[in-house]
Amino acid sequence: MYIAKEDRYKKMIYNRCGKSGLQLPALSLGMWHNFGSVNDVENMKKILFTAFDNGITHFDLANNYGPVYGSAEANMGRILKSDLMPYRNEMIISSKAGYDMWKGPYGDGGSRKYLIASLDESLKRLGLDYVDIFYHHRPDPDTPLEETMAALDHIVRQGKALYVGISNYNKEQTQKAYQILKEQKTPFVIHQPSYSMLNRWIEEDGLKDYLCEIGVGCIAFSPLAQGILTGKYLNGIPADSRIGSGKSPYLHKQDITEEKLEKVRALNEIAKERGQSLTQMALAWILRDGKVTSVLIGASRPEQILENVKALEKIEFSGEELQAIEEILGNN
Repeated sequence: MYIAKEDRYKKMIYNRCGKSGLQLPALSLGMWHNFGSVNDVENMKKILFTAFDNGITHFDLANNYGPVYGSAEANMGRILKSDLMPYRNEMIISSKAGYDMWKGPYGDGGSRKYLIASLDESLKRLGLDYVDIFYHHRPDPDTPLEETMAALDHIVRQGKALYVGISNYNKEQTQKAYQILKEQKTPFVIHQPSYSMLNRWIEEDGLKDYLCEIGVGCIAFSPLAQGILTGKYLNGIPADSRIGSGKSPYLHKQDITEEKLEKVRALNEIAKERGQSLTQMALAWILRDGKVTSVLIGASRPEQILENVKALEKIEFSGEELQAIEEILGNN
């Protein structure tokens, strides 16, 4: 039986999620990859235990994380039952629905039918009575926003989620969702967008500042740009990487241009001068201004958790460092 370390809260930074009473660790563990039916359960346990032992209390899932769909939640449920349930009250567990989950017209999108049925199935897989945060995973242009937001409100009033969030909504969509949820008095506390040094859309769109303005937290996914902002590609594309093996559906060899690699190498030099790995600097950069509540990290082995946590030892940047990063990325 797993016993958590006594000093697990000493190294982690906890940030308030918008204006809510909820605090999240600066780093949260995303279970998008490496927790499916094709992965080793003992390795999953090591990753989860290492994360929790280092103060990572937030574990982020979705209905279709796997492969196969649902298997990440099922594996988390097994590990909760065998080892982690004594710590349930110390954990924030989130899930989502919005992308395809099962066949037919009721297994995708933003309908009341889909969201409520999906969460019921997620809770069964997890072996829980409630999740702490439930997200609508993406905007659905074919469902009235009022219906989707009413479903989120209903889920909270049922006691199946404590808070709700949205993911992949742009600023305009977020504004509309916020107004509906505010009128319903639904505890909307967080938005989950993609964000990294190479992916600035939430700055360009105005979403990042808007979330601060309305007091809603922000948790960034893909902070390492699908692995580009690690040392993995400094000397080209390794054959055993997700891109090199052709297993990445979101990034392909043609996306890794020599121009992009030159920028990554230059960023790596700044990281070295800061006494950090490129991964650590990329995570710290997202947290630099206090406007992002938490960063979602992924891991295929526990050692990656330990490396990522070290990013929190230096999240401050000098003006010169920030200017140099912008110049490398061509944003000046």
